[in-house]
Amino acid sequence: MQLSHYIDHTLLKPDATLSQINTLCKEAVQYGFHSVCVNTSYVKTCADLLKNSSVKVCCVVGFPLGAMDTDSKAFETQTAIKNGATEIDMVINIGAVKDRRHEYAVNDIAAVVVAAQGHPVKVIIETALLDDDEKKIACQYALEGNAQFVKTCTGFSGGAASVDDVRIMKKVVGDRMEIKASGGIKSLTTAEALIQAGATRLGTSSGVALIRGGQINGGY
Repeated sequence: MQLSHYIDHTLLKPDATLSQINTLCKEAVQYGFHSVCVNTSYVKTCADLLKNSSVKVCCVVGFPLGAMDTDSKAFETQTAIKNGATEIDMVINIGAVKDRRHEYAVNDIAAVVVAAQGHPVKVIIETALLDDDEKKIACQYALEGNAQFVKTCTGFSGGAASVDDVRIMKKVVGDRMEIKASGGIKSLTTAEALIQAGATRLGTSSGVALIRGGQINGGY
């Protein structure tokens, strides 16, 4: 499989401009990325720019803190889907994980899954803020909330995707969910290691540089 098919081409900076979003979409088509990943306000623009391509539109929800209430996350998800998003990356309520507020955290995820109307939901567990036990708990919550993916980082709270974190996540979710690694993926070596550890998607703003560097060893 081509490396490009793993990549969610990402632009989530607060100062992102329409010109940069336009470039993001053009690059995604040119290099055959799986999706572009943007904030809610740019979903319709991306959907319009990509309507004749195979590139999907991924939108972040409750980003980057995850501390919004459940109704707000669900509404944001509904808006994103209405405007053309086909994948949702939501931030888990990190405090709820640390507090072991099982019912709240699971219901928070489940509400977004329902609002996504059958489109894939990836739960960002923000590994940089969790210890290993909390990472396992967050993955279990994502499973119980019926999400399709767990995801490592937002990139806004420090830390980066690591092989160890992907392995921890894989031990919990097995083949019942997919794993998206994101945060600090800037080399082919890192990308290859994350995929071998179990990641099936890579979120990165360095996708073009990775592709220009060649294919991942081993046929990816």
